[in-house]
Amino acid sequence: MTCRSISILGATGSIGASTLDLIRRQREQWRVVALTANGNAADLARLAREFAAELAVVADEAALPALREALADSGIEAAGGADALVAAASLEADITVAAIVGCAGLAPTMAAIEQGRTVALANKEALVSAGDVMTAAVARHGTTLLPVDSEHNAIFQCLAGNDPAHVRSITLTASGGPFRDWSVQQLAAATPAQAVKHPNWDMGAKISVDSATMFNKGLELIEAHHLFPVGLDKLRIVVHPQSVVHSMVEYRDGSSLAQLGPSDMRVPIASCLAWPQ
Repeated sequence: MTCRSISILGATGSIGASTLDLIRRQREQWRVVALTANGNAADLARLAREFAAELAVVADEAALPALREALADSGIEAAGGADALVAAASLEADITVAAIVGCAGLAPTMAAIEQGRTVALANKEALVSAGDVMTAAVARHGTTLLPVDSEHNAIFQCLAGNDPAHVRSITLTASGGPFRDWSVQQLAAATPAQAVKHPNWDMGAKISVDSATMFNKGLELIEAHHLFPVGLDKLRIVVHPQSVVHSMVEYRDGSSLAQLGPSDMRVPIASCLAWPQ
């Protein structure tokens, strides 16, 4: 099988860890170009060594000396800062996983899109904040944009081979988070530690809190609007605590297609890594 190249923007986060776990299982099929992290130099260096990355980048320049020290004599290039992140995203790779949390991921994601290859998008904030700009860049550069979010990846699978004009509705599911059965009185005393104890998913702190407040689902609705332009009136959200159905598409003929799977982000990530297979 042909060896493919990959860069992972946000390699030390939960999406990055799941992606690297999949690559670890088929190590001979992948060449790792670049790995980036915010400031966790120790973990980034360990991963860069394990996967023989060509470049390791920390967004926080203050962490660069530690990264360089940890990569000494490895032959792996180390860099730091916002410009270095964009440069890493601009390197030629068959697929770039964009998993930097928040709007900090916008510039690197745009840089990856401009290479005209394949971008697996896990950074919903970038699409929410600049959706029209990003989708226009995808069209202009002929980039393949694959959604990593479990709900959007599910929609992508349900739409495969079908005309979006025939869609009656798209339903995104929401787990409801850890507070879904709490009373108003209990919610008033909720703590961040309780908010990050998601009942179904093992995610980073920010997305766990956003899930607990349901804010994350609002972002996902906007993301779906940009990824699947069927009209906001055709997008809906249903609370589904079991998180078995990740999304569902209903067509004009009354039939529905749903994507079901375990609560494991490796499933949608594997779908993106294998695409178009």
